[in-house]
Amino acid sequence: MSENKFKQIAETIESRIIDGIYPPNFKLPPHRELANELSTTPATIAKAYKLLADKKRVEPFVGRGTFVCGESRLEQVIQSSEDNGDYNFSILQPCLSHNVQPLKEALEKAASQLTSDLIGYTEYSGHETHRLAGVNWAKEYGLVGGNANNTLLTNGAQHALSLLIEVLTKPGDTIAIEALVYPGIIAIASLLGRQIVGVALDDKGMSPTDLTRVIKQHKPKLVIVIPSFQNPTGITMPTARRKEIADVIIKNNIYLIEDDIYGFLNEKVIPAICNWLPEQGFHITSLSKAISPAIRCGFVKVPDIHISNVGAQIRASIWLSSPINYIAASDMIETGVAYQLANYQREIALRRQDMVYEIFGNSYLKTDGYHVWLPLMAHWQQDQFVLEAKNRGLIVSSGSYFNATDTHLNHVRLSLMSINSDEKFKKGLKALFELLNSNNKTMFPF
Repeated sequence: MSENKFKQIAETIESRIIDGIYPPNFKLPPHRELANELSTTPATIAKAYKLLADKKRVEPFVGRGTFVCGESRLEQVIQSSEDNGDYNFSILQPCLSHNVQPLKEALEKAASQLTSDLIGYTEYSGHETHRLAGVNWAKEYGLVGGNANNTLLTNGAQHALSLLIEVLTKPGDTIAIEALVYPGIIAIASLLGRQIVGVALDDKGMSPTDLTRVIKQHKPKLVIVIPSFQNPTGITMPTARRKEIADVIIKNNIYLIEDDIYGFLNEKVIPAICNWLPEQGFHITSLSKAISPAIRCGFVKVPDIHISNVGAQIRASIWLSSPINYIAASDMIETGVAYQLANYQREIALRRQDMVYEIFGNSYLKTDGYHVWLPLMAHWQQDQFVLEAKNRGLIVSSGSYFNATDTHLNHVRLSLMSINSDEKFKKGLKALFELLNSNNKTMFPF
């Protein structure tokens, strides 16, 4: 073997970075996987990675792997498109065409109700009527114990996640998350200087056995879980599993954040994990997935002992969420329009899931949610597939962005809702299926 083989491999990897095959914040393949692909040894790959790390092209993280240096991974996962001809399967949002008119009417009604009290500063986390609307919204989908005092208003669920992590942990602390996870959580942890450790998933969601192991081994201060239609796998925790997770949290005396933004998609109401954790559980929900991400209305149920600290964090960061948005949101909740829109979105999701199943068959885990976690054929590498799909106007999200461990993945996540037309959606699915089953292989010879 040439002494310079690792330098040649480093140049190949760097070319992939420049060409966008390994985009910013992309997790590089494990040593053995890339060694097999490039017909070399894991030790040679390790030397190549070290050389690239010295050049500040990649950055290694203990327990997580090596990542391409660059901007937020969220920019790669959630890709907007300026070309109306593209088929965007990357954005997890409602099918918005039906929601425009009801939201417009609610905002117009809100504007007509403005008073000096509503457009000024207010104590606590917003107005009581708006917090009560959040209590009712969360209660409809399985949360008990919420009231006007312990339910606070945020600028959506992402803001809620960020402020709770800041309140409950300090830089250097470890947070336990699902092994496959929404990249926004990874982005927050990285930005705030928190460490993350992945907890294994099974067909019922986060494993209580592995959570126990992770707590014992890594001593996390906080656990974060998405219990319904988990992003990216689509798994929904049954009631028994939720109770098991709550038991582990209680036994180990740590905190849990329950990010329940997809709870409205469940066919039947499933109790929130936080129902068993009145002193240790923080429950997040919002209207972004049911109505619109633009309305930025999030609701957080907080244990009584933490109300003051979380409220102070809200005031220090944004002072308060816009009452104008909450006038509209509260009216839609009180009149039932919000629940009607949520039900309509669930109907669309069910229809779109059937379309995916019709074309792709039983090659994946079918759920009733907004997205599909699609395994790729063996001849495709996930980021190569994403790049080739984009060349064809098909925008999908690579599985690499969701991986909180160093396990091998070969998946893409498909959002089913951001394309408004069923006809266009189905046409895009057929194009993806054709690409998936093609024999296109991208080779990187020396």
